[in-house]
Formats: sequence, structure tokens, C-alpha cells
Amino acid sequence: MSDADKAALVTLAEVLPRIPAVGTRSAEAFRHGSLLVKVYAPRGHDPQTPHKQDEVYVVMSGRGRFVADGTSRDFGPGDMLFVAAGVTHRFENFSDDLTLWVVFWGPEGGEVRAG
Repeated sequence: MSDADKAALVTLAEVLPRIPAVGTRSAEAFRHGSLLVKVYAPRGHDPQTPHKQDEVYVVMSGRGRFVADGTSRDFGPGDMLFVAAGVTHRFENFSDDLTLWVVFWGPEGGEVRAG
């Protein structure tokens, strides 16, 4: 196992410039096994569709409403949002500076819920 496979440091500053100005506004930051970390920075509207893996968003900047499976919540910097695989979700009424880490992991269809 190489040192790169044991530990990593990825900064928001190094990923942000790789986000396209148009289209899907995300860029890959890190990948290891089933783990995929991206930075997502939608502008104007959130066009995403349900994903095949479980995911977590960590809000770096911006505020708005997060809608998932019929539930709507306000969010802001420092908040963490979880979405199970296959669940319809989107960001609404969000500020122009919305920037999130998004973490995907596990098998297609999501992890089995314990208990």
C-alpha cells in the first residue's frame, strides 16, 4: 500500500477551480474503494437526480432549503445532510455562494440499516 493510499489531504481551494462554469457544477476531490468525495456548487437551480449510493453533504458556505423524500429543512454553513441511496432530493432557494463537500460510499442501493 502506497502512502497515498493511507492518508490524504485535499483542500477546497484546490478543487474549486476544477468545477465547470456550466453544466453539472461538481468536481472530484478524492476516490478510494467505494468512497467518492466531490465538491458541489450549484448555481441558480439544482438539477441532480437520485444517486445509487448513500451520500453525505457538508455545507462549506451558503444557505437555503434542502428537500429530501418530501421533507424540507433550512441549512447553513457547517451543517451535515444525509441522503440514502435512491432518495429524491434537491437544494432550493439557496444563496449564490452554496458550496458543499459531497461524500458517496458503499454498495449500489445503499448500506443495510442496522437494528
